Amino acid sequence: MGSTLADQQLDALFTALSDRTRRDIVARLSRGEATVKELAEPYAMSLQAVSQHIRVLERCGLISQRRHRQTRPCRLEPAALDAALSWIEESRRVWSERMDRLETHLARLQEGEKQ
Repeated sequence: MGSTLADQQLDALFTALSDRTRRDIVARLSRGEATVKELAEPYAMSLQAVSQHIRVLERCGLISQRRHRQTRPCRLEPAALDAALSWIEESRRVWSERMDRLETHLARLQEGEKQ
């Protein structure tokens, strides 16, 4: 089974979000822009380590940075989550339909036992 560009993007997104620190950074940026220094404050790690997390998030399109004087504020790019949300919603729909069919099947089996 071949891997499409959409599959590769989802893989990168879910890989990026598999790390707790990166999820925390995304959550922080959902409240507004922040510099690397501001993002690093709650962690006992170097700015370089936080910058590596930021690069992972940038590569999958979840965040972007821009120049503003001497700083490079990071911002969340929420549109990058659309593909993941679509995949999750489709998976939820498929499993919901499967569970409904299973429930119907089990109800028929129980009716057959009662007769």
